[in-house]
Amino acid sequence: MKYLILLLILFLSACTSTHELTSSSGSTDVMRLIEKTAMNAPKGIKGTFQFSIKASGSVRQVTYLNTELDYRDRRNITVALHPKTIAALTKKYGFAPETYFIDKNIEVTGEAKQIKIWFFSQGKRTNKYYFQTHIRVSSLNQIKVLS
Repeated sequence: MKYLILLLILFLSACTSTHELTSSSGSTDVMRLIEKTAMNAPKGIKGTFQFSIKASGSVRQVTYLNTELDYRDRRNITVALHPKTIAALTKKYGFAPETYFIDKNIEVTGEAKQIKIWFFSQGKRTNKYYFQTHIRVSSLNQIKVLS
């Protein structure tokens, strides 16, 4: 009976529309946003969010801005910058985004979505994975510095 109820809840939650969340004052409640993206997966949560960026990294021409020092931290939200956006941001601010945004408060408009990250061993994907919450930025109007 427990499984039937759980299955019914999962089925009904899959039928819901995409939520929209807008942060009007101060920083976005990161854990609340992560929880909402997990509950709404595989769909995302559209909105405007405010974060403090603590770390960054680049992989395969994409720059990742992180709200935690450890990008694997459960409390982390990652802002993924498209390569064309990286060039535009570098031109606008005079610095590469992976250095410019550190210790800055930003506002991002887009879709926060739960992404499955696979572990690799010796170049091959394993059966192990974890989830991250990402917001993809492909336009300059999606991101701005608050302070």
